[in-house]
Order: sequence, then structure tokens, then C-alpha cells
Amino acid sequence: MRILMLAINDPAGTAIQFCKALNRHTEHKARLVTLETRYNHAWEKDLHVPDLGPDGIEEISILMREADVFHFHMTCDEHQSFGGLEPADFLKGKAVVHHHHGHHDFRSNPGSFADKYRERGRRNLLVSTPDLLRLLPGARWQPNLVPIDDPLLQPLWGRYDDPGQLQVCHSPTRKDLKNTAEFLAAVKVVNKRTAYLSVDLIDDVSNDECLARKRRCHVLFDHMQGYYGVSSLEGLSQGLAVIAGLDEWCRERVAEFAGTSELPWLTATNQAELIDLLRSLALDRPRCEAAGLAGRRFMEECWSDRKAVRQLSDFYANLR
Repeated sequence: MRILMLAINDPAGTAIQFCKALNRHTEHKARLVTLETRYNHAWEKDLHVPDLGPDGIEEISILMREADVFHFHMTCDEHQSFGGLEPADFLKGKAVVHHHHGHHDFRSNPGSFADKYRERGRRNLLVSTPDLLRLLPGARWQPNLVPIDDPLLQPLWGRYDDPGQLQVCHSPTRKDLKNTAEFLAAVKVVNKRTAYLSVDLIDDVSNDECLARKRRCHVLFDHMQGYYGVSSLEGLSQGLAVIAGLDEWCRERVAEFAGTSELPWLTATNQAELIDLLRSLALDRPRCEAAGLAGRRFMEECWSDRKAVRQLSDFYANLR
């Protein structure tokens, strides 16, 4: 099938990774059209409208005409203009997918999206994390993927040879949503008597720089919002000990996909638990290293990009 993904901006660089994995690991052909860049992360692009001249817009027109599937990400739909072209004008005969990634407009009023899809007869609905299934009944959870064989997503040799401070990283796109204040306060408590922890707060940098800096650390703090982010998957792939506050609902869904209840995340659901966990990792380097090794093994065996995109490929094969 020919899949055309359409997004105002690529959420955490996930859409381009799906395109690449579909083209690499399946018989589907996928392209991505985007309109905006947000933050300063320099995600890889495919057809980014502001960068295109007339020939590029003409290519988008051809892709819209010839696609079998329109796959809309986040709040984007067929009435969004892409260089003067509206997917609505090319909709006849296409399967339509709506894929939500937790945008605040969706989280604040999921019912409006559910009503819109019901009115338009849309049943091919995806969400990027299990918690969003509660907001969009009838959707299917499509796990995000990271290319685990990419050098920047592989463990860095020799991280534990230096007996100095434990390096802990955190890369929030929005600090108010990622428990950043609680994390920094927890580090301050742990370091009150002895400077056990060194923090790399990664903000407003390119994705490649972000990954390179994460890879030099020992621990990654994601957030305590009840689910996991793409940052978690990156850290697990890099062999970091990853902390996130996965709730029971999320853990059950992840275990179903992974095929194991032995999940590698280290769980902290509040600041007190986070303090205890950070202190324990700082004082027990072997435990920290073992958690990182378990995370990398989990990604290789249970959450490879090949496995995640196979689920998406099966979803396309059964579109209604």
C-alpha cells in the first residue's frame, strides 16, 4: 500500500521513524508531509512544505492523488492545507487513519475528536501510548518505535569505567508536563550531604545532540505521568537505567505488546519514591548498570523497530 502521512508537525520525530521503518521492513511505501517545526530538535524531514518550491508542491499533489491511505497525525485532518492543497479534495477511495499523540487540545477535550470521527464515519483510530485508549474508546494502541541499530541509540562503551558521579539526564519538551521541578528537587535532596548525582537537563537542542548527551549518562528520568515517552524508549535502547511512573493500566498494555511482564522501567510515582530510587542507584552502581543492560535487552527482544512497525503494517492490511 502507498501510505501518505500528514502532520502539522512531526510529534517527537515519530512519524518519520514510522515512514522509514515501513519502507525498510515492509512492502508498504510511506511518505511524510509536514508544515511546521517546533522546539529546536531538528527532526529528520521528508516533504516539509516551507522548504519546498513549486516542484515539491507538485510532488505532494501527486502523492495525494496516488496514495491508498491518508494517515493524519495529532490534530491534523483532511481540511488542513498543505501548500494550498487540501487532502479533502483527494479523499475519494482513500482509507483514512487518525493517530493521536497526546496533544493538549486532544487531552483537554477528547470527546470533540470522538464526535467528529463518529460523524465522519472514521473508525481507523490509533493512539501512541496506552493511557490515551481511555480518552478515545475504539482506538488501537500503536507503540512508537526507535531504530535500535542506529549508532546514537546503542549503548556507549565504558560508561561505568569512571567511578565519578552518576550522570542523570532529563529531556523534557515541556517541563510543566514532565515533573521536571519534582525531579530537580529530588536530586537536590539526594545531593544534600554528598554530591552523588550530576544532572544533564537537555533542553532546546537538536535531536542528534540530545541523543549523544543521553548516551553518555547512566540514568534517564522520563516523567511520572502514568505512562512512558519516546525518551524512555531511547534511553532503554541506549542501555540507561530508565525511571518513569508507569501505572498499572499502562504496564498491563505494555506487557501484552512486549510478550513479557518483566518490564525494564524503574518505577517512581511520586517524589519520595524518586528520591529513594535515585539514591539507591547512586549508591549501587552494579544495580544501575544491570538495569541498563536489561533495558537494552528488552528493546532488542521485545520492542525492536521491526516488531513495532509490523503491528502498524498489520493494521493497514485490515483497514475498513
